[in-house]
Amino acid sequence: MILGIAIISRAPRDEIATQFAAHAPAGTKVILRGCLDGMTDEEIAGHPPESGADTLYSRLSGDRDIKISKKFVVARSPGLLARLRADGCDAIVYACTGDFPPMQGDAGVVFPSRVLNGLSAALLPKGKLGLLVPLPEQAEKLASKWRRPGLEIVIEALAPSADTAEVAGAAERLKARNPQLVAMDCMSYTPDTKAVVKGIVGVPTILGVTATARVMNEMLV
Repeated sequence: MILGIAIISRAPRDEIATQFAAHAPAGTKVILRGCLDGMTDEEIAGHPPESGADTLYSRLSGDRDIKISKKFVVARSPGLLARLRADGCDAIVYACTGDFPPMQGDAGVVFPSRVLNGLSAALLPKGKLGLLVPLPEQAEKLASKWRRPGLEIVIEALAPSADTAEVAGAAERLKARNPQLVAMDCMSYTPDTKAVVKGIVGVPTILGVTATARVMNEMLV
C-alpha cells in the first residue's frame, strides 16, 4: 500500500511523514510531496499572502516558519495531486487544516479540516470549543470555518514553533475561557504540544496530524 501526503510547503517534512507512517498499516510506503517543491526560498518569499483570509502558515524543513498565499498554493495543488497519483498512491491526504475550494484531481483526497470538523461536531454538538490557530490574522477566517449553530468558539493564536513557556501561556489563556473541547487547527502542531495544552486546559484535545493519520489508517487497512 502507498500513502501519499500532499503538503502546502516544500519536502521534506520528516516530522509529518513519521506521524502518518506510525499510524499506517505495517508495510505501507509513505510518499510526501510539496506544493513548493522545486522553488527556492527567494521564489517562495515572492508569494506572500494578500490578506488574513489568504494566509496559510507552514514550515520549511520543519524548522522555519513561513506565510504563503493560499491562492498561490491552490493554483499549484492540481499538479501536486497529479504527481502523487502518478506515484501510484492508494490514498492521498492533503496535509493542511485549511478550508480549500474544489481543486482539479481532489476526488477521494482526505482533507484534515473535514476530519477535525466532523470529530468536533460528534464530540461537542453544542457548547464551547477552544481553537488554537498559528497566526492572529487567521483567527477571523478560521472561526468562520468552524462556526455552527449552538457552538461558541474561543480562539488563541499559538505558533507551532513556540517554546514550552509560550505553549503553556496560550493554554492558560484558553483554560480561563472554559472550553469543553480543544481543536489544534494546524498540521504543524505536535503531540508534545498537545500534551502540554491538554495537561493545562484539562479537556479532550484534538490534534490535526494524529487524528487525520488514524483516519488514513482506516482507509488503508
